[in-house]
Amino acid sequence: MPAQTRLFMCRSDNFGVLLHDPKTGATAAIDAPEAAPIEAALKAAGWKLTDILVTHHHADHTDGIMALKDKYKCRVVAPAAEAKTIPGVDETVREGDNVKVGSLTGNVIETPGHTLGHIVYWFHADNIVFAADTLFSVGCGRVIEGTMDQMWGSMLKMRDLPDETQVYCGHEYTAANIKFALSVDKGNPALLARAEQAARQLAEGRPTIPTTIGEEKQTNPFLRAGEPSLAANIGMAGKPANEVFAELRERKNRF
Repeated sequence: MPAQTRLFMCRSDNFGVLLHDPKTGATAAIDAPEAAPIEAALKAAGWKLTDILVTHHHADHTDGIMALKDKYKCRVVAPAAEAKTIPGVDETVREGDNVKVGSLTGNVIETPGHTLGHIVYWFHADNIVFAADTLFSVGCGRVIEGTMDQMWGSMLKMRDLPDETQVYCGHEYTAANIKFALSVDKGNPALLARAEQAARQLAEGRPTIPTTIGEEKQTNPFLRAGEPSLAANIGMAGKPANEVFAELRERKNRF
C-alpha cells in the first residue's frame, strides 16, 4: 500500500509533515518544530506517532521532540554527525543507511551545507524526499555551517533524484524564493508559470509544496547553476557551476 502524507504548518513558517504506512499503522513526523500542531494532525488523521525522523539540529526542527517522545514513546532517528546536539535520540544514521517506518523504507542522504550534518530522507518506492532546509521550493537553504562547495555538492545529489520525486521542504519560503529567482532568471517560462501557480496557491490558503525534482530542475536557480543562460544572466558566462552557485547564494543572502 502506498505511503500517505499529511502536511500542516508549525511555528510561523515551518512545514510539518507526517508520513504514514497504512499497512502497519506506523507514522513518522519529519522533524518536530513544535509538538501541538503535530499532535493535532495526528488526532485529525487518527494516526499514532511511532517515529520522528530528524534532518538537522536547528531548534525550529527539534523543539517538539521531547514532548512528543514523552507522550508517544516514539523512536527518534537523527543524523550521526549531529546526534549530540539533538534531544532524545535513539538511533543515528549516515549516508547510505536505510530507515524503516513500518513497511516503508527510506534512504539517508547526507546533504551538508546548511548544517554540517544535515541529512534528507528519500522514500524512493513512494517517490518522496523530505528535504528540510537543503532544497526549498525554488530555493535552497542558507549556507550556515558548511561551505558553498559542500552545498553545491548537496544540490547535485538532490538534482540526481528521479524527476517524479515529490519534494517536501522545511519552510514556506516559495514566494520570496520566486522573487529572487525572477531577478536572475526572468526569461525562464517555467519559472514564470511557477510564479503564477504559487500566487494562486497562496491566495487560496494552500501550501506551495510538494513540488517535484523535475519542476525544481526547471525553475530553481540553485539547481540550474550549470545552465549557461543563467550564468550569463549574472555576468558569469563560462564560469564553473560551483562558482555560479556560490554567487547566486551570496546574492540571495543580500536580496
